[in-house]
Amino acid sequence: MQEIKRKHTRLIHLGNIPIGGGAPVSIQSMLSVKTANLENAIKQIQELESVGCDIIRCAVMDLDDAKAIKELKIMAKAPLVADIHFNYRLALAAIENGVDGLRINPGNIGKIEGVKALVAAAGERNIPIRIGVNSGSLPKDLLQKYGVSAKSMVESALRHIRILEELNYYEIKVSVKASSIPLTLESYRLLSNACNYPLHLGVTEAGTIFRGSIKSSIAMGILLEEGIGDTIRVSLTDNPVQEVKVAKEILTALGLRNGLNIISCPTCGRTGIDLIKLATEVEKALEPYINHPLTIAVMGCAVNGPGEAKEADFGIAGGIKEGLIFAEGKVLKKVPETSLVTELVALVKDYISNH
Repeated sequence: MQEIKRKHTRLIHLGNIPIGGGAPVSIQSMLSVKTANLENAIKQIQELESVGCDIIRCAVMDLDDAKAIKELKIMAKAPLVADIHFNYRLALAAIENGVDGLRINPGNIGKIEGVKALVAAAGERNIPIRIGVNSGSLPKDLLQKYGVSAKSMVESALRHIRILEELNYYEIKVSVKASSIPLTLESYRLLSNACNYPLHLGVTEAGTIFRGSIKSSIAMGILLEEGIGDTIRVSLTDNPVQEVKVAKEILTALGLRNGLNIISCPTCGRTGIDLIKLATEVEKALEPYINHPLTIAVMGCAVNGPGEAKEADFGIAGGIKEGLIFAEGKVLKKVPETSLVTELVALVKDYISNH
């Protein structure tokens, strides 16, 4: 796989996670529970961390949410970002309680005195601010001038950037999200040319896991392949854990992150085994090894399977009520259909423990 040449952006740090400057593309998600509900918030943070989420965002809608960050920070390994709209005082409270990053648009929080107070507090603790522009909430004057377009999206972002730059604050990352893939692509390309700050990629309001995964994969796949993007979130109407899994798959498929690569052939008339069930079981059984750079093949035909998947580290090829276990195209043994997944997992587990 040819290595993607990424645009070199300004390096910032969100807690212990470097963003931009050639650092690995990081994965973000967001709590779907109220931040002040500590029991549920902690449980969800741990679930997200277990599947490889690098950065976790939480909504700060009131002072209880801001104060809860102090407790969440005790349990969380991943850095926490406070998502705040309009109220700089909540941002100050989040900073006071140890938040690692902010998502707030400085142009939307009122008088410049509030922005100055926010910047001073963030600067004291080296807390980056993400400027997040969405196509559904653009300023009226830009809508009148450009309509909902890449120009209005990027100009809105640049306005917020200028506010922070005028206060000599540069710990910034930026996003310009839309639900339309063409608008998302055009906006990020334009923004990438207009500034050197790290970019957070996403398709907003992408939809359910089926549609949202497809839309996000198309948009982010194209941009990342062009070298644009330093951190990503796949926005799904689903459990946030699914967002992380899809994001990881996008990065692994592009060669931007090492991880488990499971390939499986489509069903056809030659298939003599329940291939759909088999592939699903393999995927679920190997979830604990998602961070290991192995290619696993699940093939439906015992004749062609090992040969077609010879580049896989390990694999299984189904026959009639039995199948082959193979490694790098070489058949290791024949086992009953009921033992295929167990035998494969044991082989992968043994390999990982010895390497």
